[in-house]
Amino acid sequence: MHTKNDHKFSFDVEESTFDDLVVARSQETPVLLDIGAEWCAPCKVLTPRLEKLAQEYEGRFLLAIVDADENMRIAGRHKVRGFPTVIAYSRGQETERFHSAQPDHFLRAFIDRLIAHHQAS
Repeated sequence: MHTKNDHKFSFDVEESTFDDLVVARSQETPVLLDIGAEWCAPCKVLTPRLEKLAQEYEGRFLLAIVDADENMRIAGRHKVRGFPTVIAYSRGQETERFHSAQPDHFLRAFIDRLIAHHQAS
């Protein structure tokens, strides 16, 4: 979905790495699962903004990026109906989700809720 991923707080996920990189890692640190597709215009807007926020939050959450065209089972497992879909994971469980590109104030509030939920559980 994007070129080389040099970001320390975001990473690409495939079906074979999903359980380790999303479910297991979310036990320690909340994870945002960004499910999109190369052809999806809103995805091309949202993913870079989430990557920027992941850097800004300095590891208080991790961003897992999934190309749904190459990983249809992940999209199917999460019953994704449209792209992008962003799913919050904490302690191995989905806590909340949203669809389509959203403004920064929405993204920050969503991330802050995820971090608060993770710290409280």
